[in-house]
Amino acid sequence: MVVVGAGIAGVACAGELARAGIPVQVRERARVTGGRMASKRFDGRPADLGAAYLTADDPDFAEVVDRWRAAGLVRPWTDTFVAYDPDGCREVPGPVRWAAPRGLRSLVEHLAGDLRVTHDRLVMTVEPGPRVDGRAATAVVLAMPGPQAALLLDPALAAATAAVTGQRWSSALSAVLRFPARRWPDFRGAFVNGHPVLGLVCDDGDRRGDGAPVLVAHTTPEFATGHLLQPTGAGPAIEQAVRDLLGLPEPAELTHVHRWTYAKPVAGAAGTYHLDDDGIGIAGDAFGRPRVQSAWRSGRDLGRALAARLLADRG
Repeated sequence: MVVVGAGIAGVACAGELARAGIPVQVRERARVTGGRMASKRFDGRPADLGAAYLTADDPDFAEVVDRWRAAGLVRPWTDTFVAYDPDGCREVPGPVRWAAPRGLRSLVEHLAGDLRVTHDRLVMTVEPGPRVDGRAATAVVLAMPGPQAALLLDPALAAATAAVTGQRWSSALSAVLRFPARRWPDFRGAFVNGHPVLGLVCDDGDRRGDGAPVLVAHTTPEFATGHLLQPTGAGPAIEQAVRDLLGLPEPAELTHVHRWTYAKPVAGAAGTYHLDDDGIGIAGDAFGRPRVQSAWRSGRDLGRALAARLLADRG
C-alpha cells in the first residue's frame, strides 16, 4: 500500500491504514514532511510559509488539536483579524485560530509518528494494476493537488483522472519579512481586500508567541500568476506593499519568497475523498473547504474506507 504525499492528508490516511494493521509506505518528493503546512527556519527561528493557521469545528479534528495542545505543539492564537478594505479598516471576528510555536510542519511530523515516510522520493507514474513506477501495489493514494496528481496518472485510470482534472486551483506567493523592530500596530492577522498585491498578512511574532519583528505576507492569485517563473523577483514589490499598508518606515532586513503554484483549491469535488475500483484513492482539501481540517478529514476518511476494503478482501 503506497501513499504519495506526506502532507496532513497523506499522513492522516496512512495513520488509519497502519492502525488497521495494513503495511503502508509514504513517499514524499520533498526533504521534509508537511506539504502546504510548510515551515522554514531563518537563523534558527521557524516561520510558516504555507497555511497560516488552523481552525477546528469538526469534533474529531478538535480531539486531534487537543492532543497537539497537550503535547505543547499548538496554542490558541486569536479569534479576531482585521480587514483592510479600500475605504478603511475594520475588525473581523471569527473562530479561534490555532498556531504552532514550532511551525505548522511540526504538527504533521507529530501525526506521522512511527510511519514509514521516505523523503526525496519522486514518484513518476501510477499505472493500472495498480502499479507505482512499475511496481505492484495493493492500492495507491495520491494526497496532493489535483494538477500534480494528473501528471502521475496513466490515462487508462479514467475514474481517477476525471477526479483530479475536475479540480481547480489558485496560486500564491508567500513572503517572510523580518524587520529591524516592531513598528506596526497590533493586528495579529489581516485580510487585505481589493489590493493588487496582498491578500493576507500575519504577524508571525505574535502568531509564534515570541514577539519577533517578522511578518508573513500572502499575495493575491493574480499577482502570483505573473511571478511564478521568478518568484524571488517579486520580493521588493511585496515588501513595499506591506510597508505601505502598515506605514512602516524601515525596509526589511530579510525577505524570502516562496512560490505556491497550487496554493488553494477553488473548485473541488463532492464527498471527502475519491476511491475507485482501480484501487486509486485521492485525498486533500479540494474535498471540502480549503482548510487544514478538510485535508485531515479527507485523509482520515479515505484511510478508513481503504482499510475496510482491504480487510474485507482478505476475507
